[in-house]
Amino acid sequence: MCLVARHLEAAGIATICLGSALDILQSGNPPRGAFTDFPLGHTAGPPDDPEQQYRIVRDSLRALDSISTPGDIRHLNVAWPGGDAWRIEAERGDSSDERSPRDTEPRYQTEQDRVLAAAMAGN
Repeated sequence: MCLVARHLEAAGIATICLGSALDILQSGNPPRGAFTDFPLGHTAGPPDDPEQQYRIVRDSLRALDSISTPGDIRHLNVAWPGGDAWRIEAERGDSSDERSPRDTEPRYQTEQDRVLAAAMAGN
């Protein structure tokens, strides 16, 4: 997502990347970013809450207009319904979420991708 945004920016098209995993958003180094502290997979808000989703999109577009420093990530002032209960459940790992746990281990589609990444990192 961030790579595409940087390509579009180079072509003169303004972009903003919306994400709910701050570490991933920061690592992607988007030209401009907007962050929601929400469960993964729910970046634009909870299901069946079009008002919240609209607000997030609207606030992201406003950030697109107001961010002047490249790489700036705006933390949107939104809250997940029920507070931080989702975070506690995710940290316990006993939720119905069947996705693999997040870790910092890089994943590559091919061995060539791994070799190129290592070369770029100077390893």
